Amino acid sequence: MSSSPPSPPAVATPEEGHNEGSKLRTFLGILRKFIGVTDLASVRFSLPSQLLEPTPNLEYWTYLDAPNAFVAIGTSDEPLDRMLEVIRFWLTKDLKYAKGKPCKPYNSCLGEFFRCNWETEDNAPRINTTDLQTPGSSASSIKGAAANLKAAAKSENSSSSVSLTVPQHGTPSNEAGKPLRISYLTEQTSHHPPVSAFYVTCPEKGITARGFDQITAKFTGTSVKVLPGEHNMGIFITLEKRNNETYQLTHPAAHLGGLFRGTLSVSVSEMAYITCPDTKIKAILHYVEEGWLGRTTNKIDGVIFKYDPENDNKTRVQDVPDEDVLARLSGPWKERVVFSLGPRPMKSVPPEEQHVIIDILPLNVAPKVLPPKESMLPHESLRLWGGVTDAILSKQFSKATELKVALEEAQREKARKREQNNETWKPVFFEHSVGNGGKPDLTEKGKQVLERAQKGDWNLEGIL
Repeated sequence: MSSSPPSPPAVATPEEGHNEGSKLRTFLGILRKFIGVTDLASVRFSLPSQLLEPTPNLEYWTYLDAPNAFVAIGTSDEPLDRMLEVIRFWLTKDLKYAKGKPCKPYNSCLGEFFRCNWETEDNAPRINTTDLQTPGSSASSIKGAAANLKAAAKSENSSSSVSLTVPQHGTPSNEAGKPLRISYLTEQTSHHPPVSAFYVTCPEKGITARGFDQITAKFTGTSVKVLPGEHNMGIFITLEKRNNETYQLTHPAAHLGGLFRGTLSVSVSEMAYITCPDTKIKAILHYVEEGWLGRTTNKIDGVIFKYDPENDNKTRVQDVPDEDVLARLSGPWKERVVFSLGPRPMKSVPPEEQHVIIDILPLNVAPKVLPPKESMLPHESLRLWGGVTDAILSKQFSKATELKVALEEAQREKARKREQNNETWKPVFFEHSVGNGGKPDLTEKGKQVLERAQKGDWNLEGIL
């Protein structure tokens, strides 16, 4: 299959580009050409600019929509509580889908990179299941649990006795202390297939996350199904202050629907797995896309359980025997998810023993701290695509498409020259283009970039 993109359709006028119905009709017309294509992502077809979100792909995929959930990972001394902290973060990583509309960012260019910081409060409620245990749970007996539960404030909007959801993101006032800083670096490491590597660090909390991003996509005729590609093994979170305890979080399937209704929507299906070989605890999150009569539910049914890393053969919630179950989860991932301790099915757990782990409804995507324009290099995402973005925002779609095509052709020309000279392209900030078990390592230059970012220094002089 040829990897060259098809010719884009005629560019719409600014008025047409502004009309959502016109956008969808154009998008659907392009997709119809690809019915039966195994992987739309590998084709990397070029969309006209009026159909694009004015955002670089590398800026869009960051997973840190709620950074205060990320910095809370690893707080508890109990392994089960740390798994719940990881799951709470996982359920916040795609706030952009729960709170906003689906969109198509720019395709990334080989060697393009993006960096940013977040500054956040360490204000997520502490998870302490010892204080939440009840006689019906499978965990060890507790002292004073009844008193703790009676003392817990009940929310007017929830029957749960305890809410462990993260609050809306914000940076602390001067009285509250210095904010925690999270630094992020990502680079497009491969063009065929399209793969990017990312690395996140919060040294003060001893937390890092890394992985390769790659998707495969297929148009089914009614929706676009998106799955992780072969090099995307998920997000790997390491807790340095817990003897480098590591969690692997794998991605489920996503569906872009509403193409014929005129309102795009994202739903999620199949399974996500979170495993920690160090604690021998695993979570299965089953995303239930449809309920009775085909109604979309956006629901999660989950189980946290003890497992054997050498014999990891439990892939469905129903595969897990009751004696291994530590906790169960349930609820719509776009709204509120609760958990209960022990093996009992959630429908049999009384409301006072169901605890809110996340409430998405009041949350919004946290803003990034970006380098100043004068510190950005030519192949840095926001500068590389800056002209295209400015043109789209001013509704000059013909100009935006011209600039976008010029960038894409420049990338093809660089590829032709490398092929003529028998040159192999290597990433600048990461040791691996793909592979390494899905866990990219930083080069010395990558480490230096993040070290400077942690100091609020965006100057790359002496590094590149």
